[in-house]
Amino acid sequence: MSAFNLRTCAAVIAPVLAVSGALFAASPAQAVSANVVISEVYGGGGNSGATWKNDFVELYNRSDAAVDVSGWVVQYYSAAGTTTTTNTATTTTTNTATLTGSVAPKHTYLVQMGAGANLLATPLPTPDAIGAAAMSGTNGRIDLRLADTTTVVDRVGYGTATTFEGSTAPGLSNTTSATRNSPCVDTDVNATDFRATEPTPENSTVDKPGCAVTPPVDEPETIAQIQGTSHTSPYDGKQVNGVLGVVTAVGPNGYWLQSTTPDSDIATSEGLFVYTNKAPITVAVGDNVSVDGSIAEYRPGGGANLTTTELTGPKVTALSSGNTLPTPVVLGVDRIAPQQVIEEGIPLDPLFPNNVEYSQALFRPTTDAIDFYESLEGMRATVRDAKVVGSTKSFGEMTVIPGQNVEAISTPRGGVLYSGYDHPNAMRVQLDDALLPYGAMPMASVGDSIPGDTVGVIDYSFNNPKLEVIEPPVLTLGGLQREITKKQSNNQLAVSTFNVENLAPSDQQIKFDRLAGQVVNNLKSPDILALEEIQDNSGADDDGTVDSTQTTDKLIAAITAAGGPAYTARWVNPQDKTDGGNPSANIRQVFFYRADREVGFAQAPAGGATTAETLGIIHGKPHLTLNPGRITPTNAAWQDSRKPLVGEFTFRGKTVFVIANHFSSKGGDDPLFGKWQQPVRFSEDARHLQATEIRSFLDLILAADKNANVVVLGDINDFEFSETVDIMVGSGANAIVDLPRRLPVNERYSYVYEGNSQVLDQILISKALTVAPPGAKYRAYDYDIVHTNSEFYDQDSDHDPQVVRLAIRGGKG
Repeated sequence: MSAFNLRTCAAVIAPVLAVSGALFAASPAQAVSANVVISEVYGGGGNSGATWKNDFVELYNRSDAAVDVSGWVVQYYSAAGTTTTTNTATTTTTNTATLTGSVAPKHTYLVQMGAGANLLATPLPTPDAIGAAAMSGTNGRIDLRLADTTTVVDRVGYGTATTFEGSTAPGLSNTTSATRNSPCVDTDVNATDFRATEPTPENSTVDKPGCAVTPPVDEPETIAQIQGTSHTSPYDGKQVNGVLGVVTAVGPNGYWLQSTTPDSDIATSEGLFVYTNKAPITVAVGDNVSVDGSIAEYRPGGGANLTTTELTGPKVTALSSGNTLPTPVVLGVDRIAPQQVIEEGIPLDPLFPNNVEYSQALFRPTTDAIDFYESLEGMRATVRDAKVVGSTKSFGEMTVIPGQNVEAISTPRGGVLYSGYDHPNAMRVQLDDALLPYGAMPMASVGDSIPGDTVGVIDYSFNNPKLEVIEPPVLTLGGLQREITKKQSNNQLAVSTFNVENLAPSDQQIKFDRLAGQVVNNLKSPDILALEEIQDNSGADDDGTVDSTQTTDKLIAAITAAGGPAYTARWVNPQDKTDGGNPSANIRQVFFYRADREVGFAQAPAGGATTAETLGIIHGKPHLTLNPGRITPTNAAWQDSRKPLVGEFTFRGKTVFVIANHFSSKGGDDPLFGKWQQPVRFSEDARHLQATEIRSFLDLILAADKNANVVVLGDINDFEFSETVDIMVGSGANAIVDLPRRLPVNERYSYVYEGNSQVLDQILISKALTVAPPGAKYRAYDYDIVHTNSEFYDQDSDHDPQVVRLAIRGGKG
């Protein structure tokens, strides 16, 4: 919540809380709070990702007199209305906390509830009362009752609670609490009075950490003062009044103000969002207004997202209309974002050493891009002659860079390359459609451009700086075409990897047809095709199905209908709900191969979901005992992740081992533009273990035959410069070759994420395959990342496929 004790409530409140039955007659869905209200509810304490160790309920005294709460009760209910929790076979908690003492006027009162298991979480400030309720972090209800235990003073139902005031407050998470928008306002509608924000518990004596500014009562504040020179407002949780500005844009749940008398400090933004909870009807663009309310920090998307500063519970006074709007800042001209530095160095707060939002964090908008965009929060800005580097997505945003003063590695097709952890391309900004009619954002692909000025207001959500555009951009199309690779020759073996993005039989036929078209026309029907994200026959339905024959048959039929070969499919069914992704969909890797091109599949029984592949030696050469088989499927490295599929193929008298992979995703990593700096790549640990398992299996093959033909490929979910790939490559005589590293630097990408073109998919080959056979009139291998998806708004998958054509036998073709 906030340090409400520093401000006098603007609303008129009864001077003393009476305890007569008439005043407190309450219905099951509404309470009659007069002076003491519930100001914050948090149930994620001690859970995974939680900052605070305990759940808590915070109260606030709106009146000018102390209120004795001795004997009052705070009661937690489940969403369904249950009042007790059995913690063990013998222990039952009644989910109540009995209060003692009094709440001073304009002060908070902290009720500590149950703790979670997260030992790294921070203890609450010293509570004023203690209960043991293990509150739900998502859905539930809190009642505040008088000492008679029947009269409800205030009630908050959140999420899916069945009892509430008016309508429920938002559902919560381990990192969000239900926080009252204004400490003085209680409309008896939980949805109106509360929103999900970062939990900020306060007891009756402690002011909020980091609130360095205590403004004089009734002295007007400026937008620059409110925004301050940091990521959170020094007025967070405080009342402000007489905030002057002109309305620059109106959205579905509020509007933006910008000062017409800015200060001279570029670090202090002159823009501010006013949250109204619904479409404003009392203001229009061009109105000069004076606004009173309270300041809050809202964390869009929760978790590691930054907050945005908002004025909530506004009381607005119109001063004039039809005013000229401030000239927008031209990004890349008037203000140039730090090009390759999101946050330089580590903030200094000893308690939160990596959090840019805490009080001692250095704020450097000229050198740190994360601070640069914060210093423009809520202000009018424009991108001039924007270049599209990330296609329009389903939520109506595209990623662009300015047309001027950009320092980045450009791809040949118009994107920007993510070439290293020190090259995040921090000048990127997403154009967002929150102020536009649904569907108004044009569908752009990489290489398109927007001539002239694209004007909007700077915002932030879901880990990215955004420009909320006020008009739909008008595109100049770049004419980007889907790439087509070469056809393999008679003596070349074409091996390909393709993530087909959760392909299921229930997908529309057009997806199958378009994927088939890519296989036949763009990939030229490779001889061996390793597919990732093939779902089972029932897709995401949780019915125990694990077989994927319907999925593969439907794709094979679409390929033959498109003029391609009749592929044969081989795979190993996983155990139900053990391989990550959508748990019930049971995604797996599948081999397609072309018998019509004399590609054979070595005779051996197929492996099972939990049976580890082994090698046998026949005539001095290694062969798979199971074909296909899974590599160390019960090893902890593959927990909740796809197990690697290995197959033994023959072609033109040669044996080729192919290992198809889909490593753990990057989910859970800190975002580039998040509050934790420098971002931690938590998911790497799993991929390093997985890469080690693949490397160990490679060592077995190459120890048995140093000249073995081995292809390792798939969705590795890591970059060509990563340690994950280094582990698989290995060193010394048994090192293999990562083919993306052999491409020119600016061509190394198979995926575009938030405007960064990057490698996630890999093909690696053993050294034997890097040497052309005797008599060959062509190179040992031709490798191609075939850009058919990642740069386009109308993707058939979010990954580009890859192919390597291997010179298996000498001759011209």
